[in-house]
Amino acid sequence: MAILGTLLKKGIRLRDSLEQEYSSPLELQKVELKKLLIKAAKTEFGRKYKFDVILKEFKNRDDSFYKSFAQHVPIYNYEKIYNEWWYRLKAGEKNITWPEAIRYFALTSGTSGASSKYIPISKDMVKAIRRTGVRQILSLSKYDLPDELFTKGILMLGGSTDLEFNGTYFSGDLSGITTGRLPIWFQTFYKPGKQISKNKDWGEKLEQIVEMAPKWDIGIIVGVPAWLQILIEKIIERYQLKTIHDIWPNLTIYVHGGVSFEPYIKGFEKLMAKPLIYMETYLASEGFLAFQALPERKSMRLVLNNGIFHEFVPFNEGNFDENGEIHPNAEILKIDEVEEGKDYALLISTCAGAWRYQIGDVIRFVSIEESEIVITGRTKHFLSLCGEHLSVDNINKAIHLVEEEMNLDIREFTVLGLPNGTLFAHHWFAGTDNQVDEKELRDKIDGHLKVLNDDYAVERKHALKEMRLSVVPAALFYGWLKAQGKEGGQNKFPRVLKGEKMNSWLEYLEENGMKI
Repeated sequence: MAILGTLLKKGIRLRDSLEQEYSSPLELQKVELKKLLIKAAKTEFGRKYKFDVILKEFKNRDDSFYKSFAQHVPIYNYEKIYNEWWYRLKAGEKNITWPEAIRYFALTSGTSGASSKYIPISKDMVKAIRRTGVRQILSLSKYDLPDELFTKGILMLGGSTDLEFNGTYFSGDLSGITTGRLPIWFQTFYKPGKQISKNKDWGEKLEQIVEMAPKWDIGIIVGVPAWLQILIEKIIERYQLKTIHDIWPNLTIYVHGGVSFEPYIKGFEKLMAKPLIYMETYLASEGFLAFQALPERKSMRLVLNNGIFHEFVPFNEGNFDENGEIHPNAEILKIDEVEEGKDYALLISTCAGAWRYQIGDVIRFVSIEESEIVITGRTKHFLSLCGEHLSVDNINKAIHLVEEEMNLDIREFTVLGLPNGTLFAHHWFAGTDNQVDEKELRDKIDGHLKVLNDDYAVERKHALKEMRLSVVPAALFYGWLKAQGKEGGQNKFPRVLKGEKMNSWLEYLEENGMKI
C-alpha cells in the first residue's frame, strides 16, 4: 500500500484524526481559537481588537472566552475585510491580520461576485490544507479496498500551477497554489505531472491529458464534476472506448467538492463500467473545512483542530435579509449550541488571517456527536422573491429526481428570479443534449419543488405565478464560463443567477441565437 505506507514511514500518524474522534468539539475549537489568537496577538488586527484581553478569558472554565471574542471582533465579509485590511497584504506589508507577509493569494469570484476576490494563503494555511488532505487519504484505510489501489496514480484536475507574479505576490487558483507545493513523496502518484499542470490554456491542458491518458494507471480522480466529465468523455471519444475503465481499469475513487454531486451522478455513471466510491471534500479558497471520513455516508466531518475556528449563524429571516446579508444583531452560535437538521451560515477565523469571516456557505448538521455536516447552499444563492425560500439544496434535489424519472442527463442548470407583471416568476435553464419536452420537464421540476419546499408550494398559488423553463445546449453553459474568464479548474456554474451575472447570461444566450 504505497501511499499509506509512505505516510506512515514519514511519521504521519492518525493522532489528529483520533484526537477529533475522542475529544469534545467545543474543547477542540477552544484550543484552536486560542492558538490563532496567540499567533496573531501582535499583528495590527490583534492589537486593534485586543486579542490579549480576549486571551485572558481562556483561563476560565465557562464560555467567557467566546463572549469576549464575539464582543471585541466584528463580523467581516470579503469587501469589508479587504478594504480595511487585506489590501495592505497585497502591497507586501507584514503583521497585518497574520504574523507574516502573504506571498500567495487564491483568486476566486466564487459564484456570486462579479470581480475576482484575493484570498490570502499563508504558509500556515498551506500546511493545514496538506494535513487535512493527509487525514482524508488515511481515512481510506476504513474502506474495503485492494492493496494495489494505493500504488496507482491520482489524477488531480485543477488550475494552473504557473501562477501570476507581480513582484510582490503570486496569485492563481487555490488548486494551482497547493498543487505547486506538493510534498515530494506525493509527486510519485500525482498526475498530470508538473509540466501539464503549468499550462494556463484550459482547452490545451485537457488535450494534453487526453494524449497521456493511455500511459497512466489511474486509481483516484479529483476535481469538479462538470470538467472531469468533459475530460472523461474526450478520452472515451479519442480512443473509441466503451467506458473509461477500458483505459483505467483500476479507477475506483472519485474525490469531488465545490458543488452537489447528485445531479451529475447519472451522466457520470454512463461513463463507467463499474460503480466508483464517491468521496466529498469541502475545500474552499479560505481553507479545508471538512471531508468525508467514513464509508457509506453522504456527510462530511467538520475539521475542528487544524487552523480554523467555526461559528454558526442560523440561516433564517431573523438573521439575514432578502439579499443574503447578515443582520447587525444576528444570533451567532458556537459548536456546542448547534442543532441537527437546521441550516447555518458559516463564519470562520483561520490561520491565514480571516477573522469572523462570512464564507458564504450554508451547512446543516446531520450528526452533532461526530460533527458531520452537509452543504445545503449559499447565503446569496437562494431565491426568495416573495417568500418561496428556494434553496440550492431544493434545486439540486429536484434536478436529480427528474433525471431519474425521465432518464435524462442534465449537465448544467441555473435559475433566475424575474418580475412578472406586478408579481414574480422563476426562469429555469436546463443544459442537456437529450431530446426532451420543455413543458413536461418544467412541470415535473415544479411538481418536485412543491413537495420538497412547502413555502414554494404556497407561493406558486399566490405571488409566484409562473415557472418558465428553457432547454439549451450544455455547451453554452461552459461557453459562458469561458467568456467570463472562468473556464476550467475550480470554476462552477452558479445555480442561481442574480444581478450582473444574470444579465450577462441572458445577453450571452441572445448573442448565441437563443430566443428566450
